[in-house]
Formats: sequence, structure tokens, C-alpha cells
Amino acid sequence: MSTEPGQEAVDVVIVDDHTIFRSGLKADLDERVRVVGEAGTVEGAVEAIEQLRPRVVLLDVHLPGGLGGGGREVLTRCAPLLQTVRFLALSVSDAAEDVVSVIRAGARGYVTKTASGREITDAVLRVAEGDAVFSPRLAGFVLDAFGTQSVADDELDKLSARELDVMRLIARGYSYKETAKELFISVKTVETHVSAVLRKLQLTNRHELSRWAADRRIW
Repeated sequence: MSTEPGQEAVDVVIVDDHTIFRSGLKADLDERVRVVGEAGTVEGAVEAIEQLRPRVVLLDVHLPGGLGGGGREVLTRCAPLLQTVRFLALSVSDAAEDVVSVIRAGARGYVTKTASGREITDAVLRVAEGDAVFSPRLAGFVLDAFGTQSVADDELDKLSARELDVMRLIARGYSYKETAKELFISVKTVETHVSAVLRKLQLTNRHELSRWAADRRIW
């Protein structure tokens, strides 16, 4: 798929310690994404990210170098950039502790390396727009880790329990159909709840909702 007229490709840095994987991924990503840099270690990643300031970093969870913290350490050291640079974890690991670790450190999503180039491209674009994106079976780890977290925010008091459930799933990148299936309700009911959530929170679309939820760690 080509970029739409007037739409610029999203600048990306790929961080992975396997050169052959980085090469293969670059070949699989389509023209909506422009790879501007690569790194294979914690130190190399931090240096590249600070110099290039990409919109999105595709970040492996397990990396050599640094103090042994891997992708989480990269996120921690790049914390001052998290408002402008989005991080999407990309790993062979689907372990709950890996997922939760990088999300707590500031990653906006987590997909496994079984995803296709098209799926990863789509995930990059969604993360660049402020969405939180997860491979389907991984989303539950995030909900378990953050879903019952107490959030001192008066705005949440405006939402019903069901509206809060819908908001969390939509903010994490679920489609209306996927949300309906997850909550055992109709797509029409999901649409109604989303409209109510946007109105109560004074937001205009699901991208703003994702950013609102991500800023408050309500996933």
C-alpha cells in the first residue's frame, strides 16, 4: 500500500541485535514507513534515537549492552523523549513479564515477530497516531497489570463500569468488532458506549481517547 497524496512516511528506527532480522524487516515494511536508522545494542539504540528523533522506534525486548536491562533500559534512558518518540516493542517473546516490563517503562505497544510486514507497518502507523497496539493474546497481560490499577482522576467517575471496559479495549487498539466479541455485546452497543465516552471526556475521536488513556496508564 502506498502513502496517500500529501501524507509523509513515518520515520522509524529499528532496534534488534540480529542484523539479518533488521534487513528482512526493512524489506517487508511498505512505503508508508521510512527506516532512518538501526541499532543492535542498548548503547547504539540510545545514541541513534537521540540523534535521529524518529516518530516510532521498533524495539526488541532483549538486547545486549548497557546494564543488562535490554529494551526496558533503552526506554528508561530515553524517557525525556517519550512525548515525541513512540516505542513499539517487537519481540519473539510473548511472556507476560516482558510485555508488562516495557509497557511500564513507556512503550505504546507490543507485537510479536510472527506478525507480517503489513501488520507491523499498520501497527507503526497506529502507534505514531497515538494508539496503543498489541498482538491479540498479549493485550490480556496489559489489562491484568493495569486494568485494576487505581487512578485518581475525576474524569473516570463520569464513566459507567461498562463504558470503562469499552474505553480500555478501544484505547488498546481493539476494533469495534473485537471489543464486542471480547465483552459479549453487539457492535452497535460498542458504538453507543464509545460515543458516550467521547462525549463525557470531551474527546473527538478514538486517537484522542488512546492518548488520553495512555497518558493515565489506563489500559
